[in-house]
Amino acid sequence: MTSKHLIECVAVKVGLTRKAAEEAVKATFSIMAEALAAKEEVTIANFGKFAVKTRAARTTRNPATGAIIESPEKDVVKFKASKVLLDSAN
Repeated sequence: MTSKHLIECVAVKVGLTRKAAEEAVKATFSIMAEALAAKEEVTIANFGKFAVKTRAARTTRNPATGAIIESPEKDVVKFKASKVLLDSAN
């Protein structure tokens, strides 16, 4: 599903205009991104939880040249699906 398709589905399901649905969807994702940038967890009931975790520094290898590269630690976004979402997928 693309953003465009998601916006169209929201517009139909809620009875909004396409423009209003687009603003709502963009605002939702913007708020979530701001919270994650502040390293806050974003929990959506019956869907899942987004959290920022720090991935430790590690040694990696360039597959083309075989050269060893040191990858620094960095923050990554992790998602854990809720049991309800996992059960609905099966």
